[in-house]
Amino acid sequence: MDKAFHFAVPSLDWTALLPVSIVAITGIIALIVEMLRPKHNNNLIVGVSVVGLVLAAASLIYGMTQPTFATAADMAVRDSFGTTMQLLLVMASALTVLFSEAYLRAKRIPFGEFYPLLLWSTVGGMIMSSTTNLLVIFLGLEILSISLYVMAGMSRREEKSEESAIKYFLLGAFASGFLLYGISFVYGATGSLDLNFVSAIYQSHDQTARTMLVFGLALMLIGLGFKTSLVPFHQWTPDVYQGAPTNVAAFMAAGAKIGAFAALWRVLDAFVDMGAYWIPALSVIATITMFVGNFAAVVQKDVKRILGYSSIANAGYMMVAILAYGKDHRLGHGTLTYFLLSYTLMTLGAFAVVSLQARNGRESTRLEDLNGMWRRSPLSAVALLIFMASLIGIPPTAGFVGKFLIFFDAAKAGLMPLAIVLAINSIISTYYYLAIARAAFVTDSEQTEELSVKTPSGVSGVCAVCAVGVFAVVLFYSPLVSFITQK
Repeated sequence: MDKAFHFAVPSLDWTALLPVSIVAITGIIALIVEMLRPKHNNNLIVGVSVVGLVLAAASLIYGMTQPTFATAADMAVRDSFGTTMQLLLVMASALTVLFSEAYLRAKRIPFGEFYPLLLWSTVGGMIMSSTTNLLVIFLGLEILSISLYVMAGMSRREEKSEESAIKYFLLGAFASGFLLYGISFVYGATGSLDLNFVSAIYQSHDQTARTMLVFGLALMLIGLGFKTSLVPFHQWTPDVYQGAPTNVAAFMAAGAKIGAFAALWRVLDAFVDMGAYWIPALSVIATITMFVGNFAAVVQKDVKRILGYSSIANAGYMMVAILAYGKDHRLGHGTLTYFLLSYTLMTLGAFAVVSLQARNGRESTRLEDLNGMWRRSPLSAVALLIFMASLIGIPPTAGFVGKFLIFFDAAKAGLMPLAIVLAINSIISTYYYLAIARAAFVTDSEQTEELSVKTPSGVSGVCAVCAVGVFAVVLFYSPLVSFITQK
């Protein structure tokens, strides 16, 4: 006997889905414009991208005033954490767009498809930030990653760019397999893909289910550890950063890391009852990550490789913030969000300055190639000095406040050894950050270039926004933290 099949259409709240939808549609429009645009520049595509990102940011700010809830069959969540992560992603994407055109032209890879790919990668990170559904997290990760695989290999005439793309693709696919396998264990234990069921199943004292949850979490941490550049899943980072176009490396260091850490936060928040398993293990990983990132950066001679290892060390710092939250839930997400904000401003600003090294289709990013920058582009050199000071953690910069907040949270949560390790590593990092700043203010005796070079307006604007932002987020610390932590 035939049985009628009834499918209940899930209720949707489009105000919660609007920011992601705006960015995705903007990417489609940008791609259409790319096919129809005049071939001499991508200015219209840049304009479309920026307008779309501004509209998405406006919808996110409006969403901060609305109550927390889940929609689309509980696959999308609108809460303070997800909204602030999405805002950071939109900001990182907009800043990358603004300085990319001049760089792409100077590198002679003026492919307009870069902009829709960047927007869709942003969509992937936004999806990862605003869901507790494991399958949707995986979907967001793949959207984020596939676009980055293509962008990493955009400099098609350079062997190192092709190498970075294939290396990122192969290792990324390998890590995605671990993540998906871990998700299958969690589904087997809970019968659901929703992270909200994990705690109840774990507390039911079903030993088989508990064992499956432990294995599932371990496998998922391998997959997310790759995206967050945690040791020992970090090997791809310096090679890919060095080989990829500088604007792509900038978004990898900032935007991709925001999405990955947002997903990691969601997963570990759901597994908080299993802290006895993951807190000790991740404490060791965080410690090793900080030391490996900083000591490896000390011996590097290429600026992009240094910033790559710097991103590994900073991943260790962010891991300390998550571990402190895992030990004491009262700490909230404010510290991680604030540090990600400051890290995004510092890192994107630094990469924007490095992008000035692209000329006549070539790019020189060794430390000595920065020599004479203070003569060619004084404001860029000063901006680079500010970014390095903030990455070191010199007051009154955002980097200092971010590291202090992590140190304070770790101490408050009883993780004083991790707090001390963080402080030691901040001292170690001083060496290579000062080396970058010093290189920009050294005059090359053999330098024959003209004393000043016109800095593209996009690069100048990004450097100005990031440099001012490094101090502004300190000056307006109280209202900013109140905004990002509101319920």
